Amino acid sequence: MSQSPIKVSSTEDILSMSGLEYMQEMLAGNVSPPPISGVMNYRIVEVSEGNVAFRGTPLHNHRNPWGAVHGGWYGTILDTCMGCAVMTMLPKGSAYTTLEYKVNITRSIPLGMEVEARGTSQHAGRSTGISRGEIRGVEDGKLYATASTTCLVMTPSKS
Repeated sequence: MSQSPIKVSSTEDILSMSGLEYMQEMLAGNVSPPPISGVMNYRIVEVSEGNVAFRGTPLHNHRNPWGAVHGGWYGTILDTCMGCAVMTMLPKGSAYTTLEYKVNITRSIPLGMEVEARGTSQHAGRSTGISRGEIRGVEDGKLYATASTTCLVMTPSKS
């Protein structure tokens, strides 16, 4: 009998684990993924300290007016993997939010093609975290985009 995912309903639930523990619970299916992952059609596939990978496939609903994959799709999956990579470095009681990120699209992802977005934390301090990311095709290994981010590290109140 499989156990249904835990719905993280409060800041207190999230802050009760280290960032790495939280991401590992998400990978194991014990914590619900962020709702944006369903809308954008991607899922978590790997977690280790300082590294997180998501796989996704852009669909018809992710096209821009010209019919290509919208730049926001690239940005969303990259923001997710880079921020989550920073999160894996945070101690219990800490959280993060994106301060800024930059995306460089190197080629267009064909609709329906599965890609992997990998984030790697380069720094996670008391007040900021820095991470880089890239999107590569799962089958072809080609580089489709690179990115970098700066995150604000916070210690929110538990109330």
